[in-house]
Amino acid sequence: MKKESKVLVILTGGTITMVCDRESGALLPADMETFKAFVPELFTSDIHIDMEAFTPLLDSSDVNPENWARMAHAVYDHYADYDGFVILHGTDTMSYSASALSFMLENLNKPVVFTGSQLPIGTLRSDAKENLLTAIEIAAAKDEDGNAIVPEVTLFFEDKLFRGNRTTKRNAEHFSAFNSYNYPALAKAGVHITYQPHLIRYNNLTLPLRLRVQTDQNVGVLKLFPGIQEAFVKQVLNAPGLRGLVLETFGAGNAPSSEWLYRLLHDAVERGIIIVNKTQCNTGSVEMGLYAVSMNLLKAGVISGYDITTEALLTKMMYLLGENPDNPETVKELLQKDLCGEVTIE
Repeated sequence: MKKESKVLVILTGGTITMVCDRESGALLPADMETFKAFVPELFTSDIHIDMEAFTPLLDSSDVNPENWARMAHAVYDHYADYDGFVILHGTDTMSYSASALSFMLENLNKPVVFTGSQLPIGTLRSDAKENLLTAIEIAAAKDEDGNAIVPEVTLFFEDKLFRGNRTTKRNAEHFSAFNSYNYPALAKAGVHITYQPHLIRYNNLTLPLRLRVQTDQNVGVLKLFPGIQEAFVKQVLNAPGLRGLVLETFGAGNAPSSEWLYRLLHDAVERGIIIVNKTQCNTGSVEMGLYAVSMNLLKAGVISGYDITTEALLTKMMYLLGENPDNPETVKELLQKDLCGEVTIE
């Protein structure tokens, strides 16, 4: 007899956990019983589902690294009791949270599926129910040997399952709110869910799950633009406590060839600030040295971010600086390695 799969659904907040107040018309967080009442299908399938909720529920714009640690702990603390996990989360920062948990849950061998919705679960045309039920099915899915089909941190939205640390929110209105520009979807949901095993990352089943929740939030993002001024860049690079910077550049990793920009970046690197080159383009990779206008970045000591997303790069930098507070060379080395499928390095 086939063993029943067990899935834990963790409600952190977001539109998917909201209902409309009939009197005022305002959106309000739903209590657990109200939420369950909108999705009676949860408890009629052959999947055993338990639920727990953050109190209070969080708007995803308020989510921070402490909340990422709490999500990771929720998975870690219940890891032996469930076959998979679904995390309900607001869409605005979901890609950051999914990226963060991919680093925090080392040697993961069970599905952790993030999902949410563009419309509240209580509205007639809501996408919440389909996203939730499909995410649960993916979290419970096993192969013929009883192993998880997708044992990594993922994000499911509308009809596609993406690796979580490859995603970016691309649309504030459409149901297809997310995309993974530099890595294909791991699965497509229609009448059937079609998985792509050759794209899925599998860890050694014998390794125990390790929880890594230390972070250093002294990081930032500097987006270059035509006409950017020296005084502005100087202010950013001299921000008190700054340890890491994502430098969003043009095209394949290019920047203005101004002498002052080279000097400021070089001086910052010399002071121990780690600067990573990330293209502003959604698709494609940084190729430092391909054009002359990226040579100054190389000479200044800026390192390549290849095809990583800004969301994954920021969370990876926070994670590595937190885990290696006194070893910046190790941080630099690991920033240029693929730790859990977040970047393509040829």
